[in-house]
Amino acid sequence: MTVPGWLWAATIGAAVLFLAVDVLRSRRDPHEPSPRESGLHLAGFVAAALVFGLGVWAFAGGRYAGEFYAGWLTEYSLSVDNLFVFLLIFRRFGVPRELQQNALLVGIVLALVLRAGVIAVGASLVSAFSWVFFLFGAFLLFTAVKLVREAGPGDDEDAEQEVGENRLVRLVRRVLPVTEDYRGPSLLVREGGRRAATPMLLVLLALGTTDLLFALDSIPAIFGLTSEPYLVLTANVFALMGLRQLFFLVGDLLKRLVYLDLGLAVLLAFVGVKLVLEALHENTLPFLNGGEPVEWAPVVPVWLSLTAIVVILGVTTVVSLAVSRRRDRSTSAG
Repeated sequence: MTVPGWLWAATIGAAVLFLAVDVLRSRRDPHEPSPRESGLHLAGFVAAALVFGLGVWAFAGGRYAGEFYAGWLTEYSLSVDNLFVFLLIFRRFGVPRELQQNALLVGIVLALVLRAGVIAVGASLVSAFSWVFFLFGAFLLFTAVKLVREAGPGDDEDAEQEVGENRLVRLVRRVLPVTEDYRGPSLLVREGGRRAATPMLLVLLALGTTDLLFALDSIPAIFGLTSEPYLVLTANVFALMGLRQLFFLVGDLLKRLVYLDLGLAVLLAFVGVKLVLEALHENTLPFLNGGEPVEWAPVVPVWLSLTAIVVILGVTTVVSLAVSRRRDRSTSAG
C-alpha cells in the first residue's frame, strides 16, 4: 500500500486541528457531557471510522479496508480496558466531574503523541527484521496468559494507588509543590510567589504514562493485523478519538463487563498465534528450518481475523452482561 506524503500530512494535520479545537472548546466550557451529547459524538466518530474504511476500500482495495477495520476494532476493544483505569485515576485524584472531559481529552492527545512514537519504532522494526513478529507474538501470548491470571475481582484501593502514584507523578511531587484543590483546567499556577502544580497536572501525567503502558500491548497487536504504518496510525486515531465519549456514555456499565479481561486475553492470544504463524511463513532465521520459510505454516486471511475479532468481542459482551444481570437479580432476591 503506497501512501503519498501529502496524504500523511493531510491526515495528521486534520487530526491535530480537530484535537486542538476540541481542547480549546473544552477549556472554555468545562462540563460533564450529557448522555445525548456523548451518544451523538460517539456515533459521529464511529460513522467517520466506517466511512474512512470505505475510502480505503475504494482507493486501496478490500484487503486493506479489512485490515483497517480489524485494527480499529482491536484498538477500540483494548482501549475499553483503559477506561476502567481512567476511572481509578479520577477516583484516586478526586477529579471533579466537570473537569474530567478536559482531562480525558488532553490525555488522549498525549496518548496519540506517545503512540505515534511507538508506531514509528514498530514500523521500522517490522520493515527491517521480519523475525520481530516472533517477539511480538510471544509478547502478546505472554500478555494473554497474564490477563487470564489476573482476571477476577481485585482491590480497588490498591489499584488506585498503583495507577495514581507512578514514578513520574512522584517525581513531580518532589520537584514542585502541589495545590490542595483544582484550579479549573489549569496545570500550573503561581501561589505564594512561586510556581506550583495543580492536581490536574498529576492526573494528565498518570493518564499519559498509563496509556503508554497499554500501547505496549496494543501496538504489537495491531501490527499482527496490518503491517501498514498508515493504517496502524489511523486505526489508533479513530479508536482514541471516540474514547472520551465512550467513557461518559457507559460509565458504571464498565463494571458489568466482568469477562472483559478474559475476552481481551483470547483476542491477544489469537493475534499472537497469527503473528507467529506469519513469522514462520516468512522465516529467515538460520537456526529455524535452515533459514527457509516454513511452508506448512498457514496464513490467517483478513476476513477470518475480522470475523474472529467481532465474535470474540460480541460473546464477551453478551456473556458479561448476562452474568451481571443474573447476579443483580440474585442480590436483589437475597
